[in-house]
This record gives sequence, structure tokens and C-alpha cells, in this order.
Amino acid sequence: MRPIPVLLAALCVVPAAIAQSAPVTLSSGVVYESLVEGTGNSPKPGDTIKVHYRGIGADGKEIDSSYKRNEPAEFPVNRVIPCWREGVQRMKEGGKAKLTCPPETTYGMRGSSALIPSYVTMQFEIELLSVR
Repeated sequence: MRPIPVLLAALCVVPAAIAQSAPVTLSSGVVYESLVEGTGNSPKPGDTIKVHYRGIGADGKEIDSSYKRNEPAEFPVNRVIPCWREGVQRMKEGGKAKLTCPPETTYGMRGSSALIPSYVTMQFEIELLSVR
């Protein structure tokens, strides 16, 4: 028996649960990329989601992070920005995704704060912890 080739072959197999998928551009212009495939339920518009997330501005700087606060956030799906609404409904509990969101799907011309100016493309990494 040859343990080294067997070990090397085993290392080359990537479990589906951690495999990344190719980015997909949705009709809205949002680019959805699954980083970790979840196995639980997918949220629907009337559901509330519990997530960890990181928001990144066009300049690459982190704008907001539930990870930094060490506290997940909860949001009703039908009350989040359109980019999130579209992206999280493609996810399953336990999954993690990266969303690249054109301005029309985030805060548009109004912006949101001094950290989020008007008409800016944003990126979000979202980890879907639970759906209720």
C-alpha cells in the first residue's frame, strides 16, 4: 500500500460545504459569490435573518462589521437594502457569501452616512447564521 499518494489524493478533494462557486451576476447587477455553501433553510421575504457581516466601501476600507462588535445582527429580510434582499435569499443557513452591490442596490444617491457616500459600489461578506 502507498500511503503518500492516497493522502495526497485525499487532500485534493474539497468538500462541497467549503467549496467556492464562481461569481454570478444577477439581473440587478449584484454579483453573488458563494464562499461556503450552507445546508440549512433559505430565507424568504417575511423571515428574519441572524447574520455576521462585513461591509466594505469602494476604497476597500471596512465600513461596518458585526464581527468587530462580536455580536451577530438580526434583520427582517424585507427591510434590508435590495442587494442584501436578493443575495441572502440565495443562501442557506451555515453559508457565507460575498456580494458586490452596485449603488442602485445599496443606498443610491442619498448615501447613508459620512462613511457611505452617495452612489458608491459596496461589497459585503455575509455569514447566514439562522433563519426564523
